[in-house]
Amino acid sequence: MASARDIVAVRAIDDLSLEIRSGDRVGLIGHNGSGKTTLLRALCGIYKPVAGQISIEGSVGTLLDAMAGMDHDATGLDNIFLRGHLLGMSRRQIENSVADIADFTDLGDFLSLPMKTYSAGMATRLAFGISTAMHSDILLIDEGIGAGDAAFQEKAQRRIEQMFDRTSIVILASHSGELIRKFCNRTIEMSHGRVVADLRSCRHDVSLVS
Repeated sequence: MASARDIVAVRAIDDLSLEIRSGDRVGLIGHNGSGKTTLLRALCGIYKPVAGQISIEGSVGTLLDAMAGMDHDATGLDNIFLRGHLLGMSRRQIENSVADIADFTDLGDFLSLPMKTYSAGMATRLAFGISTAMHSDILLIDEGIGAGDAAFQEKAQRRIEQMFDRTSIVILASHSGELIRKFCNRTIEMSHGRVVADLRSCRHDVSLVS
């Protein structure tokens, strides 16, 4: 049994204060362990702050771990409902999204088969299709743009761009300067759990939602 002295506490976020408004496309940058993923997980409710508070107005959608909640023994269709429920979608919302997910993934009759019969690429397409079917006011992405083979990556990026167009706030954590320059109008650099730079830019290729 672990004693109190065996417990290691890590302060992943320290003295951080941010205000993000409608229309912001925020690129989170920083070294591995800088606190980017922890911040995203706190914003979507996975982690609870031990001090301070987080105030969010609007619904939150995530692309953090696309495979979370997937059951490899269940069919593709069953997984649409399982993953959709985990994302906070109502049954009606999930039912209304099934045709879109099926069309996007191109899985056809495989949706009626157990996911354990899928190739890794097929499972990725299904997980990504479900995760991007939800419409939300705020979108949190952790290195979630690239997925699957080259042909699917192009399709996935177009879908992400559509999500950007219809979402009021986007926060994207990435090591890719190209992605940040393309999609974001604000860059926040983190280091050891603190914000060390917060810069705005007019350079972006995605229309903003007012």
